[in-house]
Amino acid sequence: MQLIVRRARRRGTAEPCDIGIAEGAIVAVAPVIGDRAAREIDAGGRLVTPPFVNPHVHLDKARLGEVMRPNRSQTLQEAIEITWDFKRTYPEADIVARAGAVIEMGVREGALAVRAFADVGTVGGLVPVRGLLALRARYADLVRIQVVAFPQEGLLRDPGAETLLREAMALGADVIGGLPWYEMTDEDARRHVDIVFAIAREHDADVHMLVDDTDDANSRSLEYLAVKTLREGYGGRVSASHCGALAAYNDTYAAKVIGLVKDAGITIVSNPHISLVLAGRRDREPVRRGITRVRELLRAGVNVASGQDDVDDPYYPFGRASQLEVALFAAHAAHLTYPDELETVFDMVTVNAARAMRLPRYGLEPGCAGDLLVWDAPGVKEALTRQRPPSHVVRGGAVVAQTTVTSELITSGAGAA
Repeated sequence: MQLIVRRARRRGTAEPCDIGIAEGAIVAVAPVIGDRAAREIDAGGRLVTPPFVNPHVHLDKARLGEVMRPNRSQTLQEAIEITWDFKRTYPEADIVARAGAVIEMGVREGALAVRAFADVGTVGGLVPVRGLLALRARYADLVRIQVVAFPQEGLLRDPGAETLLREAMALGADVIGGLPWYEMTDEDARRHVDIVFAIAREHDADVHMLVDDTDDANSRSLEYLAVKTLREGYGGRVSASHCGALAAYNDTYAAKVIGLVKDAGITIVSNPHISLVLAGRRDREPVRRGITRVRELLRAGVNVASGQDDVDDPYYPFGRASQLEVALFAAHAAHLTYPDELETVFDMVTVNAARAMRLPRYGLEPGCAGDLLVWDAPGVKEALTRQRPPSHVVRGGAVVAQTTVTSELITSGAGAA
């Protein structure tokens, strides 16, 4: 065998097991594997999980915070305008370098699948898409990257963007993105959704839109997206990020929309970092948390995932490309802190996110890809609490990252007898 992880504790199981990998795939899961492997890791009863999945991150804009002017208003609109300064001039190589640094950061943190958004529009043209396609090729052996062609300035309010979006898909983007709520009228928002679905049909591509990323309860494109998904028979192939306005709706209308989302098979991707930072800024006390109705969506049976969204860019000044940190933020922001809820939070950055990206062979069963994380923790709660990277990150049966944490308390002997 290529690799055996001994005495691994999988989530939901009481007894440790051995996990064997050969030719890049899991071939055996048993109490004890009698064979030997070229490399063996003794998990010692510690937690072993499938890798993290980040279903929403803007890698073309990542790490612009190091060189950009400040976002003085801390608003979405100024963040967009700051990005224009760079999109007009930044070269493809710059995007690959900045995004590559984030990919490598994420691998150390255990993220082996990423859905990366690339802006498409008349300001930056197709340079961001080409940059992320080059990134996808460079890191193909390390990370599964899906490139999303994303109309950041809208479609109808940015004449020419629709043509560019079609060209981006022809270049090889994996997923068609959308931003319907940013259009100037409700009618334009619905037309935006229609255009995105038409392009998705042409390329047999999945859809991932940023929907109602606002505190305004009058922003209602999620309802139309759900109905469109139902009518197009696109269930399981559509994701909607943010959906902050859903939290501002009255409870009756919110329940209706949540029901439509469930029936349509849409994944909702909540990005707690950026929602906590940008949403609710115009509120007087009490200030809203900004995230969508995560608990209600989960109770309704909607697939809910969490993403990093931004890493040190005009929208968000922090970001470690750590889905473990994202999960911790989600636990706080969505009031998901009881033991079973912590397991759900972990699902949101693993199995739920993998479902959104429709990743094949994801998991820890025989036949799944030989990708896994070994943690220096006995369970999910401890991993979330310690916020340490995995001790071992395994891709296709090969260890691609290792982390050792040491800490020593040095005292002067005060208090000693």
